[in-house]
Order: sequence, then structure tokens, then C-alpha cells
Amino acid sequence: MQLLFCPSLKSLHIGMNQEIASKEPFGVDCRKRKGLFDYVESVLPSLLEHRYISITPAMSQRRDRYPLHAKAAFCQGCYNALRLVGSLEKKASDLLQTIPKPFLSLHLRFEPDMVAYSQCDYPNLSRSSTKAIEAARSDRKPWTGEYARIWRNRGKCPLTPNETAVILKSLSIPRNTTIYLAAGDGLMEIEGLKSVYTNVVTKSALISSEDLTKMHGNTKAALDYYVSINSDAYVATYFGNMDKMVAAMRAFKGLDRTLFFNRKDFSMFVSQGLVGKELEDAIWKVHRDDYVMGKGSALPDCFCEEKL
Repeated sequence: MQLLFCPSLKSLHIGMNQEIASKEPFGVDCRKRKGLFDYVESVLPSLLEHRYISITPAMSQRRDRYPLHAKAAFCQGCYNALRLVGSLEKKASDLLQTIPKPFLSLHLRFEPDMVAYSQCDYPNLSRSSTKAIEAARSDRKPWTGEYARIWRNRGKCPLTPNETAVILKSLSIPRNTTIYLAAGDGLMEIEGLKSVYTNVVTKSALISSEDLTKMHGNTKAALDYYVSINSDAYVATYFGNMDKMVAAMRAFKGLDRTLFFNRKDFSMFVSQGLVGKELEDAIWKVHRDDYVMGKGSALPDCFCEEKL
């Protein structure tokens, strides 16, 4: 499919912008239906005739019927085409250049709204952190008693910076490692990490306050994404949308050293009373295979590494 479509698209490149501006694309209905669906028979004729088509619904909704090579081509084509807008990519590239190399990008989620949404209770936080969480909770009250223990042991609670430092130490990450902190505004209890890992750098330290105040949250997240897909190593304390994107892009680019912390097992170890060397050994064992493999959780259905 890729070989059939690409030459046609290349031949349409000249003058396409003017056509797009002057008329609507020809609609091609690709909604799911019974039986086989052949894109060459059903879509290619419309593309050749009208030169500019719109597929309904999104092609991604029909991936279950793609052959393996087409799935890989579609996935890799999307990732290969993914770019930040020019001005933002320039800012992200400049930011990347200012970070001492080599470095580890750490996606740490411990902002007030994140903790409030999790409905987890953290009794040992500072007064200011507790106040910020309470202000963000609204009607999402934390679990208490046995329910709180079960919830935490299911891995539902974000790791604190201090817990993150414990896991990094258990994995023998040197304390002088340069760590770029990919995190949102209002990150709490950061001293729990900085007291152990002293070379922690942040956007606020590398970008002028004037530029930073002009940026929206999504812009800052885009900077973190760009830095993370180009870092020497990437570690995530959560498994959200950004982490999935970063892991897949790193796999697509052939970058190893991608790791997601196991919150569930960590919580179980703590609830069992493990401390010190015993806790560190348990953490290492549960992360060892992923740590050695270094592929993160780049899902196989992304076909990031499929050779075309």
C-alpha cells in the first residue's frame, strides 16, 4: 500500500496547497462493514480521480484489517511525520542544547491536581503541599482505612519525589547523574529528590522567566516531550499519554534506556514493611528485566521496530 500511494502523492505535491484552499476534499466512506475491505480497490480509484480525498472515519479505526506490513507502514509513517511547529521545535532544540550531557529525563507526576485526582492520602507531606492538595480535591475525597491500603497496593498512587529517589538509588543510578525534570507546574516535595540527586535541572532554571510565563501548559509539555525523546535515558513514574508517546518514539528512533517504575509492586513492598537493603533488593528484582532490556512499554501493535 505504501508503494502504491507514495508516488501518487509525490506527483500531486505541486499546486496542492492552492487546491486545498479552493475546494473541499472528495469524501470516501470507509466505515466498518461486513466482509473484506480493500483500500486499493475502494480508495485508490477515488484518490487518482479526485487527487484530494477525505477518508471517513479515520483510517486508524480500520487497523484490525490491515496486513502486518501495512500496519507497520501506517504507524511508522505517523511517527516519522510527527513534528512540533517550527517555532516551538526551535525553543525545544535550544533547551536541549543547554542541558549537560549525558542526562536522564525523568517524568515525575506529583502536582496537586494529580494527587487530588488519584484520591490517595499522603499523611507525611509538608503543610504547604497538604494545603495545595486539599484546595485541588473538590469533591474527590481520599480513600481511608482498608480501602486506602487496597487502592495504593493496586498502584493507583503517584510516587512522591522521595519514593522516586529510593527507586533510582535501588537501580544503582549514580547520585551525580544529570536529571532533567520533565514535570508540570507546582511539583511538590521536590527536595525529596534533590537531597539525593543533586544535579537536577528544570525548565525554570534553563529558560528565562519572561519566556516561561508566556508559555501555556501544553507548550511546556511539548518541550518536555522533545527533550525526553532525545535524552540519553528516559524514566517515568507514571504511565500516561505522554509516557506512551515518548516510549514509542524512542523505540521508533532506536533509543533504548526507557523505563517505567512499577508503582504497584513498590507499594506492596512498603506495605509489607520492607526497608533499607531489603527494599532496594526487591525493587531491583522487579525492575531488572525491564531495566536490562531498556525498551520501556513500547507496545507491539505500534510496530515501531518492524522492518519495511
